[in-house]
Amino acid sequence: MKPSSYEKRVKRRIIGRDHSFFVSCSPGLKQVCLNEMQGQTSNLSSFPEDNISVIQGGIEFIGKLNSCVLLNLNLRSPSKILMRISSFKADSFKKLEKKINAIDWILYLPKNCHLKFNVTARKSRLYHSDAIAQRCEKIILDQIRSGSGFDGIPGKISTQTIYVRVEDDNFTVSLDSTGELLFKRGLKQKVTQAPLRENLAFAMLFWAGFSKEDILIDPMCGSGTFSLEAAMIQSSIPPGFFRSFAFENWPGFSPKAYSHTKKQAQKNFTHCSAKQIFASDIDEMALTAMEQNVSHSRLNHVIDVSKTDFFTLLPSMISPEKKGVIMLNPPYGKRLGEKSDTRSFYREIGKKLTADFKGWRFGIILPSGEYKSSLGLKLELKPIYHGGLDIFAGIGII
Repeated sequence: MKPSSYEKRVKRRIIGRDHSFFVSCSPGLKQVCLNEMQGQTSNLSSFPEDNISVIQGGIEFIGKLNSCVLLNLNLRSPSKILMRISSFKADSFKKLEKKINAIDWILYLPKNCHLKFNVTARKSRLYHSDAIAQRCEKIILDQIRSGSGFDGIPGKISTQTIYVRVEDDNFTVSLDSTGELLFKRGLKQKVTQAPLRENLAFAMLFWAGFSKEDILIDPMCGSGTFSLEAAMIQSSIPPGFFRSFAFENWPGFSPKAYSHTKKQAQKNFTHCSAKQIFASDIDEMALTAMEQNVSHSRLNHVIDVSKTDFFTLLPSMISPEKKGVIMLNPPYGKRLGEKSDTRSFYREIGKKLTADFKGWRFGIILPSGEYKSSLGLKLELKPIYHGGLDIFAGIGII
């Protein structure tokens, strides 16, 4: 069956052409993301390193739509990937409507989609974000629901998010290729209170030099973010393998090609002969959540889960000869109580690490840089952002 004229347009203008993309990163993770992307270039023939540039808030790159698909599937540290659609100047709603209408939206969006808008405007004549979104939405929906186009997946209404950034009357319009933030791996069925995000867990493992050959001890595991992330790394499972993405509902997306890509990735999954990740906690609810998450993700062969108090844990019982990595996300703030209690708790953690984990690499979450002295360990502080708070990751060797 011959492709229609519409399908030819999609192939020529969306699939075949280079586009500009923006990889959004959490504060503190931009360099980690850059290293990840540069590590991916060997797998992306149409994605040369000189097409990557670091800018405010993330990383921009030039590449094919397929590069965007593969990076969504394989990157662990960023928040999302936006596809740049258009840039223009507009200082009135009439000019804005004309520019938005000039974009061939039927090449980017399915007919059966629900639109969301994320609009920010600074130092511009058009500053009312709701009014900008309303004007754009009407024009885009009128376009994609009339005439030829991509009907979308039958029976499924996808949510597509359009980002509009306005500064000094200059508009940048982008389409979110990711959907739910990339830290959502599709593994966790249960979470504990204030769980660590997977992209932050990966960054800390990366900073500590964690590798597939390493032993990991996660003694305050909660719902298991460090352990699950490390298990995916050791098993060579792409971070996006178990989830869906917004791009899967785009006219330019090829389900057949993507299915082939995932099957090839699955062939590279590795099965560890012995458990190398040891997760523990003293909280029964946390352990229940952790066990459910491990069972659901079928990573039982990689992760050992036990009820153990960190302060009684001896690494020699887990790994008598080999030193590895220990990651800690201690309770702090409202979970622990007064500031003096938090300082005392970190002091005891430092004593335990010094006494029993000499030579181990470690990472620890600190609610403030002032708790570094309480630990009494030599470590590098990495500022990160989590749960609306500016906190720190402490990385070092004991």
